[in-house]
Amino acid sequence: MTRLAAHPSRPRGRFVRTLLALALLTALTALGCGFQTDGSEDSTEPETEGITLYSGRIAAALGGANDAYEAETDTDVQVRYAGSADLGATLVEEGGNSPADAFFAQESPAMGAVAEAGLLAELPRDVLELVPPEYRDPEGRWVGVTGRARALAYNADVLSESELPDSPLELTEPEWRGRVGWAPATGSLQEFVTQLRLAKGEDVAREWLEGMVANDVVSYPDNVTIRDGAASGEIDVGLINHYYVAQAIAAEGEDYPVEVFFPPDDLGSTVLVTSIAVLESSDRKQEAFDYVRWMLGEPSQTFFTETSKEYPLVSGVERDPALELPLSAIPAPPTEAIDLAELQQTVELMQETGAL
Repeated sequence: MTRLAAHPSRPRGRFVRTLLALALLTALTALGCGFQTDGSEDSTEPETEGITLYSGRIAAALGGANDAYEAETDTDVQVRYAGSADLGATLVEEGGNSPADAFFAQESPAMGAVAEAGLLAELPRDVLELVPPEYRDPEGRWVGVTGRARALAYNADVLSESELPDSPLELTEPEWRGRVGWAPATGSLQEFVTQLRLAKGEDVAREWLEGMVANDVVSYPDNVTIRDGAASGEIDVGLINHYYVAQAIAAEGEDYPVEVFFPPDDLGSTVLVTSIAVLESSDRKQEAFDYVRWMLGEPSQTFFTETSKEYPLVSGVERDPALELPLSAIPAPPTEAIDLAELQQTVELMQETGAL
């Protein structure tokens, strides 16, 4: 399963490189993905009262859980919304002077950068034990909140599941020329390519990227337009996160023409996690810990799975009915931790091969 970076503190010079990498990733992913949880939105600086949260999740993906927490606890949550990479860079720059009490990251390398900078408090044991070990930091500094599985979205009016490849690496074959879509500027595809580099080596990742480009892969700005392209017949198959199709089926009904397939080979069903942490510099740690507990409680976990169709990570919480397979049944392979240096190398490789 995907784990976020968990490295000891390193010299300050590394933090400068981290900031540069975060800025690059922010620029590349600025297109966003709308509510379907890959996007971000700008916000004014948070007020000083209550808990201050830096959120890489947009308001539509988080707001209902926040509202319920505020109503239940009579505690304000002042939220600064932006991209995870941008907020991670801000936290590293602010250091111990940050006004943030907690950080909710959409992408794992941003959380890894903040952890690497030594800015995160160790979470209480009861909080960590709410989530399986594969979805939390071994050093206890962050915990996963929801899971998103990589998948192939396909037009079921054109293809049957038996016709789909067991590996995304097979999409470079001539039979798929011009029929496949991807969104190379999104963090989720970049994380997948990074995992491919780490697991299979640089040469395999480069060959796949070059093969996809040569095979006339269709580039989209985000996962939503990939899904819609498959539904309209522009493409037959798209590389996507699972929940985009579940959201469309929930909105448009069971006749929606796009379905998902989880490839069993070559990291085709890698699980990516959103994560939350508390800042060591916070003077409201207990309130922030309680906020994390709320995000892992059944009401919040149910909210996330019902609205965004992501997988709850807490045992005993039912997944949304739109998600046919339980998370345990998805053939998700073990993956390595990702840090920003690795992700930056992926971005450079994607640029070199013409994918970006």
